[in-house]
Amino acid sequence: MEASETEGRTFMQAISEKYSPENFPCRRGPGLGVVVVPSVHQGSPMKDRLNLPSILVLNGCGISHAGEEGEIAAFCTHVVELDLSHNKLQDWHEISKIVSNIPNLEFLNLSSNQLSDAVLEPDCTKAFSSIRRLVLNNTQVSWDTVHTFTQEMPELEELFLCLNEYTTVTPAAMPCPTLRLLHITDNSLHEWSEVRKFGSMFPALDTLVMANNNLSSIQDSGEILQRLFPNLRSINLHNSGLNRWEDIEKLNLLPKLEEVRLQGIPLLQAYTSMERRSLMIAQLPSVTSLNGSVVTDGEREDAERFFIRYHLDHSEEELPHRYHCLVTKYGKLAPLAEIDLRPRCHAKVEVRYEDKVEQVSIRLDQTVAGLKKQLRTVVQLPTSNMRLYYIDKSSAFGPDELKYRARALHSYSIQDGDEILVVPKIK
Repeated sequence: MEASETEGRTFMQAISEKYSPENFPCRRGPGLGVVVVPSVHQGSPMKDRLNLPSILVLNGCGISHAGEEGEIAAFCTHVVELDLSHNKLQDWHEISKIVSNIPNLEFLNLSSNQLSDAVLEPDCTKAFSSIRRLVLNNTQVSWDTVHTFTQEMPELEELFLCLNEYTTVTPAAMPCPTLRLLHITDNSLHEWSEVRKFGSMFPALDTLVMANNNLSSIQDSGEILQRLFPNLRSINLHNSGLNRWEDIEKLNLLPKLEEVRLQGIPLLQAYTSMERRSLMIAQLPSVTSLNGSVVTDGEREDAERFFIRYHLDHSEEELPHRYHCLVTKYGKLAPLAEIDLRPRCHAKVEVRYEDKVEQVSIRLDQTVAGLKKQLRTVVQLPTSNMRLYYIDKSSAFGPDELKYRARALHSYSIQDGDEILVVPKIK
């Protein structure tokens, strides 16, 4: 029996409305996965034909119940991804009735359904056995429910548990050997003693995304980190509470770590953006991607040299271990010379007119027209009757006429001691 409107809508009611030919025209083509399915029941309240893609998006449709299971089975056999986020699902039994009739389902998103009080019975979990990616963000599901899933889903590879208000992690009785990605951002896991439990729970973990958890430190030794996370390749600790370089150094003890995301942490607030990236790259020799950007060989060398010079004024007691490693590699580097690259503002030149020569200081930020005005009193010629030539005394080339009134003088690279030749125009 279908649920009343006050209780919400059924899964099949939502499908019938969204994917009817009027609302979802059939488009055929590579990758679209659209299947035109005729209605299977005479007198069915659904349309006679539905255009169903292999990826169903039914978020925010007010779904609370499954509806007729036979119709789900008839219409959704080809579906591989299903988004049921922001609905009114509160019963795992109803969810399992939907999922059990979609035999090829690999991705399921249940985010923002209130499932904190829902009890997951073991017989319901069999319906989820084909799913590889499960999203339970903002559902407040208990760790017992999570463990039931991980133990009964032999294909599970990716698990999303964001915004679930977790402050602790309850260990699992048995590990989940297939999980490769755990996305658990925006919780309250402040202590490393909780995070380390993921190592034994998910021994094949490749990617750990823990942004916005305010993790205070990384406390384990190198031997323990290697044993707990032997396959971890990528870690995201954006907006954590890390405030010691020792915590960053400990990331080097993860044997396969290649990708790190570490922005918004207290440790880096005092540095410029260039200093942050350079110091982080130098501290993490095995990392090939930092904050989403590839670390090139050239950038790494520049960063490591910068790291040495940055610590030149530190006392021996303050020098990090990484400093000594890099000094062994590059030697003790001298500070870089400070070079003023600002353009020159003035130059003292010889102004030559007929048989007269006069030393004149000229502004290089002015134009040729401005220089002519400056020289009117020097050579006693109106600007309209004046031709100027620039002679570079360090060059073998001849005079260069200053033809263009609007051109800035600094573009000619005029230096002290060069010559400006003034020639009256021939009438």
